[in-house]
This record gives sequence, structure tokens and C-alpha cells, in this order.
Amino acid sequence: MQQEFFNLSDETILVTGGGTGLGKQLAKTLASAGATVFVCARRHDKLEDTVEQIRESGGVAHALPLDVTDSSSVIECLRNANAISPVTGLVNNAGVGTDLLLKDMPENMWDMALNTNLKGAWLLARELVNDLIRRERVGFVINISSALATSVQMGTGAYAAAKAGLNHLTQAMAYEWARYGVRVNAVAPGYFRTELATEFLESDYGKKLEKRIPQRRLGNPADLDGVILLLASKASSYMTGSVITVDGGLTMSTI
Repeated sequence: MQQEFFNLSDETILVTGGGTGLGKQLAKTLASAGATVFVCARRHDKLEDTVEQIRESGGVAHALPLDVTDSSSVIECLRNANAISPVTGLVNNAGVGTDLLLKDMPENMWDMALNTNLKGAWLLARELVNDLIRRERVGFVINISSALATSVQMGTGAYAAAKAGLNHLTQAMAYEWARYGVRVNAVAPGYFRTELATEFLESDYGKKLEKRIPQRRLGNPADLDGVILLLASKASSYMTGSVITVDGGLTMSTI
């Protein structure tokens, strides 16, 4: 019975930003539970590596090009995926960071952060939910937020603002779409060991930050396996509008 809870063999899941880091791990985990997985991003070479690893492990995966900030690209990606296997779930993982103070940030960097981290998630979720409604099929959306959505850190203002918006968007979508049988939840990771975060985490500031984490370690991508399987499976059938923080305790308030 417990194994059936986490069986995703009836699901086809689209994972954005699935070529590297957390997205790659999430895609592999979902495929290992039986889901058909589409990994989507602008960098197609990285996607093929993810697909190859999933297939070598006996899973089913496909790569599709996608620019989450472009509505025409979003529509085409979902149409191409549906032609292979109708999509029932979405993991909005694509994102970009910022490292400039707000007073020094050019407008195009602000737009990039908001368009990729917030607008892109809405564009994809909107297309999927309307498709699910047309097909009279239940489904789910999982938004990958951040512990910074509820914290303040120098140089991350635009990124954090977008992720805070994503948390609220998660609840708004959950409220509107529950009537259609579509669950919407979010995961808010803390600091994880990924390729993109290596330079920051190895800096003096990054090393000091690691010491502030109550568990005294950075997250490994596999630390998200349990929560992603929970939110994608029948095990969370009565959950919607939730934001689950996975950060080793970093955002706990202390005096």
C-alpha cells in the first residue's frame, strides 16, 4: 500500500530547467518512480545528458526546448509533449539568480529575474491547467521556490521578490484550481550543492553561511527526493497551497 502511494506510472511530468542541478535530480527521481518525464530548457545539450541517464536506469524521458519567458515557446513545448504523452504534472524549476544590490541593478536584470522565476511559472501552469480542464483530467503543479522567499540577503533582492511572489502565486492557483482537481504546492529549498552554486558556496561568505545552518551542512540534491515524490503522488492528495521548506533549518528564527 505504501509503495502504491508513490507510484507515478500513470503520470507524465514536465520539468523545467531539467538539464542541471536540482532540476536534473528531480527529473531522475520522478522517472525512477515510474513517471514519463519531459525535461525542458534552453540548453538542449544538458537535457540530453539527463535523458540518457534516465533511460540507462530504465526510465522514460524526452527532451524538449523551452524558453519559459516566451509564451509561444511555452505553448509549443506543451503541445509537443502532449503529442508524445499527455502531460498531467508540472515542476516549475527553471530559475535565475541575481547578485547585485537593488540600487545598482539594471532594469533588464530585474526583468530577467521576474520573468524567469515568476512569470514563467504562471505561463506554464496556465497552459497546463487549461489543457487538463479540456481533457477533464486531474493533475498537479509543483513550484520550486526558495528559502529566500521569506528571508533577506544582500544582493538577492530581485530573486527573493520573485520567489516571494511565487509562494503567493502557488496559493492563488491552488485556491482557483482546486475545483478542477488540480493541486498546486511549492518546495522552498535552502542552499544546495549544485554546479551553479559552487562558486558562491566556496566563497568566504558561503562558508560562513554553511556554519549558520542548524544541521551544519549544505543540502545535497537527493535531499529533495522525498518531498518531490510526496507532492507528485497520491500521498499528498489532500494537500494544496502548501509551501514546504527544505533548508536544514536555516530560516528558523533565533535570538
